[in-house]
Amino acid sequence: MRIRKSSIRSWLYTHRADQHNDAVKGLPDAFLGLGVPLTLSAQVRLGARGYRYFVLSGSSSSTPTANCPAPRLRKSEHFYPAAPETFTSVSASGITFGRSKLIQRTLCSGRRLYPYKLDCLSFRTLHTIMAPHANDSEGLATGINVAASREAAASGFTVEASNVNYSEEDILSKYHYRTTKVKRTGGRVVASPHEALFDFKTKRHVGKVGMMLVGLGGNNGTTVTAGIIANRRKLTWETREGPRAANYYGSVVMSSTVKLGTDAETGADVNIPLQGMLPMVHPNDLVIGGWDISGMDLAAAMDRAAVLEPTLKQLVKKEMAAIKPLPSVYYPDFIAANQGDRADNVIPGSKACEEHVEHIRKDIRDFKSANGLDKVIIMWTANTERYAEIIPGVNDTAENLMNAIKTGHEEVSPSTVFAVASILENAPFINGSPQNTFVPGAIEFAEQHNAFIGGDDFKSGQTKMKSALVDFLINAGIKLTSIASYNHLGNNDGKNLSSQKQFRSKEISKSNVVDDMVAANNVLYAKDEHPDHTVVIKYMPAVGDNKRALDEYYAEIFMGGHQTISIFNVCEDSLLASPLIIDLVLIAELFTRIQWRRDGESEFKNFHSVLSVLSYMLKAPLTPPGAPVINALAKQRSALINIMRACVGLEPENDMTLEHKLY
Repeated sequence: MRIRKSSIRSWLYTHRADQHNDAVKGLPDAFLGLGVPLTLSAQVRLGARGYRYFVLSGSSSSTPTANCPAPRLRKSEHFYPAAPETFTSVSASGITFGRSKLIQRTLCSGRRLYPYKLDCLSFRTLHTIMAPHANDSEGLATGINVAASREAAASGFTVEASNVNYSEEDILSKYHYRTTKVKRTGGRVVASPHEALFDFKTKRHVGKVGMMLVGLGGNNGTTVTAGIIANRRKLTWETREGPRAANYYGSVVMSSTVKLGTDAETGADVNIPLQGMLPMVHPNDLVIGGWDISGMDLAAAMDRAAVLEPTLKQLVKKEMAAIKPLPSVYYPDFIAANQGDRADNVIPGSKACEEHVEHIRKDIRDFKSANGLDKVIIMWTANTERYAEIIPGVNDTAENLMNAIKTGHEEVSPSTVFAVASILENAPFINGSPQNTFVPGAIEFAEQHNAFIGGDDFKSGQTKMKSALVDFLINAGIKLTSIASYNHLGNNDGKNLSSQKQFRSKEISKSNVVDDMVAANNVLYAKDEHPDHTVVIKYMPAVGDNKRALDEYYAEIFMGGHQTISIFNVCEDSLLASPLIIDLVLIAELFTRIQWRRDGESEFKNFHSVLSVLSYMLKAPLTPPGAPVINALAKQRSALINIMRACVGLEPENDMTLEHKLY
């Protein structure tokens, strides 16, 4: 078939997403043979048969020119040339063609062309298998993605400097990393400035990102999913205190600002949203799925969690009911026995095995393919497990860990199995619970595969306050001598923690949060001296998700005096944790697109597999082997912001403000 390109203004192109998942990226090249500049103006994704439909628009030539052939397509691709008036509508509900128009359909198979005549085509809304709400970019929660592709929002600023270069694909920066090296010789301490030159490369295109939660049907999983749906649809709902609107309060990425610099004319600080520092995925665009040992759909699980307002739950009920968690692994020895009545959605087998790893890997691949994703971030937000014993020959090296999984060793936890599966799929895995998921063998395994991991334990309420307050007090020269932390809660997390083995995991992550701040002040504390520190957690079903946290800080002050600070903190647990889940996913995704190299090197490389940059959101930050653990909240945030500044060639913001101090 030959088509006069002067008559072609629009095309409908389809392909099987499961067979040619990268076909969209190749569209411009595929249509070069037409001799017509084409742009992708709409996309409708239909999940029933795995097809995607694309409308391409092009400007016609002013005068008829030589005929051009339709492009050669693969067997599973369809191609519809049509005049622009042929398309009656392109909307969230589908693509409809006028009944009176004749469309020449060309299916290319090998070298032969098979023409077909179609009087009318109408594609109705169909939902994808998982997370149908997550493909909607218009807030309609219909399960259809109308946008051709979503680029990250523009940063809103550019850096004009010789050390920064912007291209369509990347932001390239040269960064002078200045530190101070200290040597101790005899009784002298000698400090010397040190400088290293690094190149940073940040890919600007974000792509389509999925978030898979282990524990999707729990309090955190249902709350964050409902929250994203509500934000995507810009919902408002009534409460006894008046109307409320969806927001991302509590997310450092979405709801905090950073100082960019000072106004050139007034000298006033110029602050921008943190999300504007670099191209980042918007949480409204996340595709959500995951696993849970409970088979409840998310609407029923949301009711069970009893976190959100009834009026809000009613607004998102339809979308939530359409999501059902995938079966998860369940090893009864690792979580409290009181969780057994929830375990009705499990993969057969009660110990680690290769089959479980492969099952999870397939789930990740299927989710990625079904939703046309560029990458997936996996997060453990399920029950706290008991600590796994570190046993030489079992989980101390990557090789031993993999052998332990093959032989079904009882000290391989479900979370470690998920971590291994995620590493093998090159999907970043983050542990939001306090157990030691990342045994030495798991860390080594991630390093071998150049895959990202992060953890441990969401830092949401009581511990976030503690890491900020202790940092303040010790830096103010006040000597803390004891910290008593008590809390009670009535959600399923509290129920699971009522078991001593699981509580021990939480106790460890909560107790170590002040260590680096104490060690940093050798004026107040002698070597190995620490404040007394105790942590108590009790299960009280009546309070539900509204955790009560009571802390007493007892300190020694001037001339033998004492200061006591008591804090009573009511933490709506899941509403504080859900924004952290979003932050962890957004920042982890960002760091999959940032690479670095030393001056003079030719090849860029990724950050270390252990993403310690996530520590601001985590109680017990995982760090690369041998690296120091930083718990001080201000230092953690500063590290994140300054790395982002380095990626656009800016110096760390030092707050010296000499321009206001030197006259």
